[in-house]
Amino acid sequence: MTVTDVELDIGGMTCASCANRIERKLNKLPGVEASVNYATEKARVRAETDLDPQALIAAVEAAGYTAALPTPPQTETGERETAPVDELATLRQRLIISTILAVPVAVLSMIPALQFPNWQWLALTLAAPVAVWGAWPFHRAAAVNARHGAATMDTLISVGVLAAFGWSLYALFFGMAGATGMHMSFSLLGTPGAGAGEIYLEVAAAVTVFILAGRYAEARAKKSSSAALRALLELGAKDATRLASGTEQRVPVASLIVGDRVLVRPGEKIPSDGLVVEGSSAVDTSLLTGESVPREVSIGDRVVGATVNVGGLLVVEIARVGSDTELARIGRLMEDAQTGKAQVQRLADRVSGIFVPVVIVLAIVAFIGWLATGAPAELAFTAAVATLIIACPCALGLATPTALLVGTGRGSQLGILIRGPQVLEQTRQVDTIVLDKTGTVTTGAMTVTVTRPAPGHTAERLIEAAAAVEHGSEHPIARAITAAYNGPMPTLEHFASHPGRGVQAVVDGRLIAAGRLAWLDEQWAITFPEELQAEALELECKGATVTAVAVNGKPLGLVAVADTIKTTSAEAIALFKRMGLTPVLLTGDNQGAAHAVAATVGIDQVIAEVTPQDKLDAIRALQSQGRVVAMVGDGVNDAAALSAADLGLAMGGGTDAAIAASDITIVSGDLVAVADAIRLARQTLSIIKGNLFWAFAYNVAAIPVAMLGLLNPLLAGAAMAFSSVFVVTNSLRLRRFQSTSHLGDHPTATRRLRTLETV
Repeated sequence: MTVTDVELDIGGMTCASCANRIERKLNKLPGVEASVNYATEKARVRAETDLDPQALIAAVEAAGYTAALPTPPQTETGERETAPVDELATLRQRLIISTILAVPVAVLSMIPALQFPNWQWLALTLAAPVAVWGAWPFHRAAAVNARHGAATMDTLISVGVLAAFGWSLYALFFGMAGATGMHMSFSLLGTPGAGAGEIYLEVAAAVTVFILAGRYAEARAKKSSSAALRALLELGAKDATRLASGTEQRVPVASLIVGDRVLVRPGEKIPSDGLVVEGSSAVDTSLLTGESVPREVSIGDRVVGATVNVGGLLVVEIARVGSDTELARIGRLMEDAQTGKAQVQRLADRVSGIFVPVVIVLAIVAFIGWLATGAPAELAFTAAVATLIIACPCALGLATPTALLVGTGRGSQLGILIRGPQVLEQTRQVDTIVLDKTGTVTTGAMTVTVTRPAPGHTAERLIEAAAAVEHGSEHPIARAITAAYNGPMPTLEHFASHPGRGVQAVVDGRLIAAGRLAWLDEQWAITFPEELQAEALELECKGATVTAVAVNGKPLGLVAVADTIKTTSAEAIALFKRMGLTPVLLTGDNQGAAHAVAATVGIDQVIAEVTPQDKLDAIRALQSQGRVVAMVGDGVNDAAALSAADLGLAMGGGTDAAIAASDITIVSGDLVAVADAIRLARQTLSIIKGNLFWAFAYNVAAIPVAMLGLLNPLLAGAAMAFSSVFVVTNSLRLRRFQSTSHLGDHPTATRRLRTLETV
């Protein structure tokens, strides 16, 4: 079966109901599953068959909106798309002009002392452009939807504004409101009066301004909350120094191909992902990891495009370009997260879809009900218009997208990539966190941990001899021993390697042998003291690899090499426990090594000596016990377990298979950042639920008040606009989220961390 993924840029949406309507239209196509996001103005479509994108565009246009395939980014010039900026500028201009015209209308209508003879005609002159031109986007959207037999939130706004303006025209030209000397006072309630002697020009004008202000705040929020993504995609280098036939050529990054070699001077950005082939330096990777300490790189190390060379001269061979680079992959992950929908947002969409026609019916009921009780027409009209205006559920449509945009943007700044909004719900229920050992709790790199010289010798002489003979080998253990010695390496003579046993060579006239104790005994009849043999056995039980070193047939000592524990692992485990998570160590390593690492970092439950299939079975076994499991890993052998877990977290330095199978990627590889990721996801979900609660509560509480005639339409418009601004402002609080490492040890910071952990 062929699966096709298509992304569309959607135009013409003005509210969440528009997005919901387009989504329903696309999902009616055979084999199509679509998700439309109002905040990002994008549609993500998945079809089980080959599907012509033009058919999708036609379906969107049939619903009364515009659609187009995304425009490829202009990487060489770094130009930004101008459409969102122009839209914001147009909206700002409409808001400013409408405000200038509406303020005098509101002042004249609300302060009787300022109402000079025939003031109402000046008010009409000022209010007419606002009610027609200022509110034109709402009228246009309402008309488009009406032609397609639909009603959206724009319908409520348009009908409310036109009703207020139309009633005012009737009262001025056919009623008593146009008489010289007419006076009107402002009231929070409906104003019983002389039939057609009341006008509502201030309602038509001020409501338009309030709603335009709300829309402008929404547009600003969408732009600012997605700024992290735009900034990220623009951080790449624009030019590179390519080496060709011994000469340097300054070329655009877009022209590089795999295999090119580029020269990166200190202070320059690495143009694309690649391998260091010459030189050594320190690279500032804070863009990807959030860590301020540069990472040392040398020949053979992988470097990532857009990071900064802060040390020496490097020659890098390009390994990935364009959409295959780490920067592009991060951008795609962020877009995926921002375009998708959480389950809570789908609930809001369904509510918005039926909300508008229900509100129109309620407004009609309020109008007829007041007239049936013998109330003045003005009061009935006020109740109906206030109901239409205050019920507009714009805040429902913004509740999830704005929080998701801000949360994922902040996560990217901290090196936390959230794959999709469904991850948010998963983090809330997680109670068990399963950790791979190598590369997750430990560094994954072999390091000399113990040097134990034989009696009469020193540790310095031991490591010097061991490194001298081992530097002729490419084995990881040999490289670890060589790295532990900082002195000059001597010339080796008669070097010989015995795979699985050890190495030997003549160094400065001395025969040095390094390898297993049993091999030295069998090959050279070299017997080490019993205390060293016992210590070697103890170290091996803890997971270390012990190399025995002898010179000219005499024991020199033992060198133990092991995978070292990351400096922050114990802190991370303690933090998991404080967050209510039960840590479990899951590893293919032996029982001794696994339990030694677990004891050091504070993990009580250990599952060791497992295959990739066993890891998968272990995850499923924990789930069968009723646990909600998060899995943290970095290797190919973790991919199946990451996929099966309720929440998969991959370390950024891990394999592509592990990253692809995960829900969250931790770019830095720091285990503390896993806790930050869960805290950020939980806090984002908490913000979303808070937004939805207040949006629902606002409408539930406000509609009855408006229907009872207890609210002036002017204040209804202000309240409706404020609800949208509140949701946006509440979501922007996520921009202040701090990682655990930045909270410090101050008591205030500690209290704040405890608060965040309980979110």
